[in-house]
Amino acid sequence: MNPHAADTGGRAAAWRARRGGAALAAAVLGGAGLASAAVTAAAPSGPRPAAAASALGAPQLHVSGNRLVNARGARVILHGVDRSGTEYACVQGWGIFDGPSNQASITAMKRWHVNAVRVPLNEACWNGEPYVNPSFAGATYRAAIKAYVRLLNSSGMDVILDLHWTDGRFGGCSSWHAVCQKPMPDMHAVRFWKSVAHAFKGNGAVIFDLFNEPFPAQVPGSSETQGWRCWRNGGSACTGISYRVAGMQTLVGAVRSTGARNVIMLGGLSWSNDLTQWLAHKPTDPDHNLVASWHSYNFNACSTRSCWDSQIAPVLKRVPVIAGEIGENDCAAGYIKPLMSWLDARSASYLAWTWDDWSGACASGPALITAYNGNPTAYGAGYRAHLRSLAGGPRVGTGGAAGP
Repeated sequence: MNPHAADTGGRAAAWRARRGGAALAAAVLGGAGLASAAVTAAAPSGPRPAAAASALGAPQLHVSGNRLVNARGARVILHGVDRSGTEYACVQGWGIFDGPSNQASITAMKRWHVNAVRVPLNEACWNGEPYVNPSFAGATYRAAIKAYVRLLNSSGMDVILDLHWTDGRFGGCSSWHAVCQKPMPDMHAVRFWKSVAHAFKGNGAVIFDLFNEPFPAQVPGSSETQGWRCWRNGGSACTGISYRVAGMQTLVGAVRSTGARNVIMLGGLSWSNDLTQWLAHKPTDPDHNLVASWHSYNFNACSTRSCWDSQIAPVLKRVPVIAGEIGENDCAAGYIKPLMSWLDARSASYLAWTWDDWSGACASGPALITAYNGNPTAYGAGYRAHLRSLAGGPRVGTGGAAGP
C-alpha cells in the first residue's frame, strides 16, 4: 500500500494511490476491488518462526525447492512489517523517512518478534531524477537507504527492498512522475534495479521485490491473458499503457547482469493478489532464486480460505511465497488472524502493513502502531499477539537472546 503525504489528508491520498489508488481504481476499474498483501506464517509445530541470525547479522537467504533457507540450508520463515515512508516523503519534498530510522525504532520492532522489514522505494528518488528535491534524492537518498539496511541487518533482520512508485502517466494518476502506484514499471526501473543490485550484491540478507503491485490486466482494453503476458514480457505485450513497460523477465535480467544472486520476489496480477498464472509465466532465472510475492487484504478478490486453498496453495507447493503485505481496513484483526493461521500451517512468510504512526491511527490506512516505541493500534495488537504466540522460545531474529 502506499501511505501518506505531509499531513493526514496527504497520507490518506498516498494510501489510496499506493493501493492502486481509490481514485485510480474508480477511474480505471469502475469500482473493481483492489488487490493487496497477504502473507504466510510459520507453523508453531514446525520449524521456529525464523532461523537465528548469524554472528554477522541477519540470515543469508536463498531458495531451495519451495523453501526459503539460510546458508546452512535450514528453513527461514519471515515474520515482519512494512516500513512505509521512503516511497513518498522524498518525492513530496520533505524528507526521506516518515518517522525515525534509528536503533531505538528497530529495537521496538524486535520486541514484537519481527525478523524482517520491507522498505518501499521510489524510483525517481533513488535514480536522482531532476524533478525531485536533490536534498532527498540521488546519492543522499541511496546513502540513507544503505545505512538503514545496514542497521536492520546488524539487528538480525532480513530486509526486502520494494520498488513501489515509478514514472509513467496512467489513468487516474495525473502525473508522469513517481508519485503513485502505476500498473507496471517503466524502463527507468532497469536502471533502478541495476543500481540497487550493485549496491547490495553479496548480501543475502537483502531480498529484491521487483515491483510492488502490478495490475496490467485491469487496464482498459486488456484482459487476464494479456495482463500476464505484459507482466512477464513488457514492451509490445502490454495493452493500454502509454509508456514503455519493463516486464519481469527484463528486470530479473537487469539484477542478474550485475552479478547479484539475491533472492528476488515477484508479485502477481491484481495488485499482487492474483497468483493464478504465476507459475506458468515465471521468468527464467539462472540462479533459480525466485519467490512469489502475494498481498492479501480483507477487501481483495482472493480473501477467503477457499480462494487461498485453490489459488495460493498450489503455488506454495512449488516455490516459496512471501506475503509482502497483509492487513485490513477496519483497524481490527478479524481478517489477518485466520490468514496468518493458514499461512503458518504452510510455513509461509508474511509481513503486515504498516509500521507507521500516522495521525488518526488507522484513519490513513492499516497502521500497526500509534507511536514508534511500538504501542499498537487494535489492528497492531492482534498482529503482535500472534507473533508472540509463535515465538515460544528465543526472540525471533536476535540470535537466541531471550525476549519479553
